[in-house]
Amino acid sequence: MNTQGRILGSLLLAGTVGLAGCQTTDPYTGEPRTSRAAQGAVIGAAAGAVVGVISGDDSRERRKRALILGGLGALAGGAVGAYMDQQEAKLREQLRGSGVSVTRDGDNIILNMPGHVTFATNSADINAGFYQVLDSVALVLNEYDRTLVEVAGHTDSRGSASYNMELSQRRAGSVGAYLGSRGVSDQRLLLVGYGLTRPIASNETPEGRAENRRVEITLLPVTG
Repeated sequence: MNTQGRILGSLLLAGTVGLAGCQTTDPYTGEPRTSRAAQGAVIGAAAGAVVGVISGDDSRERRKRALILGGLGALAGGAVGAYMDQQEAKLREQLRGSGVSVTRDGDNIILNMPGHVTFATNSADINAGFYQVLDSVALVLNEYDRTLVEVAGHTDSRGSASYNMELSQRRAGSVGAYLGSRGVSDQRLLLVGYGLTRPIASNETPEGRAENRRVEITLLPVTG
C-alpha cells in the first residue's frame, strides 16, 4: 500500500474504533446503528488529518495496476463499456433529484457535487442532509467494485491559492473518508485537491463561483 493508502487506512481504522462507542440499536431491524452526529464528528476529524496527495494520469494508472495486482479482476474489451453503462444507469436512478449531476466521458463517469449542496461556506464538514446522497453513491460503488474512485476537491478564486488548495484537499478527504466508512475500499480511493486551478465557469460572477466550488467523483474502469 502506498503512503496515501496507509494514511486513509489509518484514518478509517481510527474512525471505526471511534464509532464503535457511539452505536444505538435500530428499532426496526434490531441491528447496531451509528448516529449521524457521531459519523460527522469522526469524518471531520479524519478529513482534518488528510495531507496533499499526488494526482494525475500517472497516479491513476499506478493505482489501477495496484488494484489488479491485489486481486481485483480487470475489465477487458466490450465488457468495459457494458459495465460502465450499467453503473451509470444505477447512479442516475439513485441520484435523481439529489442535485448531483452524472456525466459520461468515454468510459469514465463523473459525479459533480456542488459545494453549496455538500458543504457550508469555508468548511470541509459534510452537510448532514448530504449523508443520504453519499450513502446512495457508496451503495453503487460497492456493487460495481471494478472501478477506481477519484475524489477531487475544487474551489473558486476567492482567497489565497494556498488556502483554497488546503480547503479543496480537506473536502476531498471528507468525502473519501465518508465513502470509506460506508464500505468502499480505501485501495480504490484516490484523493486530490485542485484548489482554484480547474474552474469550469467564470469566477467573475457569483453564479460562476458557485459552479467552481465543487467535489467531483470520477469513476474509472480498472482495465488490464
